[in-house]
Order: sequence, then C-alpha cells, then structure tokens
Amino acid sequence: MDWNFSFGWFFLGVLILIGGTCITVFYQQISDNMASGVASYERVKLVGIITAIVGFVVMANLHTLILSFFVDIVFNAF
Repeated sequence: MDWNFSFGWFFLGVLILIGGTCITVFYQQISDNMASGVASYERVKLVGIITAIVGFVVMANLHTLILSFFVDIVFNAF
C-alpha cells in the first residue's frame, strides 16, 4: 500500500492532537472532576499523551499503513 497525504486526515489529526494536548495540560482538573481525583492523575496524563501520539499518526496519514499491516497479519491476506 502506498502512502499518500490527505488534508482531511491532517485536520482530523490536528483536532485529535489538540484534544490530547488539552487533556495533558489540564489533567488535574479533569481528574478531580471526572475521575477519582489524585489517585488517577498519572492515568489521565497517560491518556492525554497516547491521544497526542495518535493525533500525530493520523496527521501523517500513517494509520492506514499500520491498520493494513495488522489486518494482513491477522487474516494472512497476500
């Protein structure tokens, strides 16, 4: 499968990246109000960082390559 750039996926990746960054920056308020408080600070930061990484992958349109790789492995399609 060839890699190609798409502005639609780029802007969706930017939105995901902004969401992950906001979660990482405001992890204390999110954890206090929506999770179990101080006990979940690290977990909320981890979710924010993983979301930001997924945003970068979607921005570069690499998610199609990664997903097709795993589908080929699981279904053994040549």
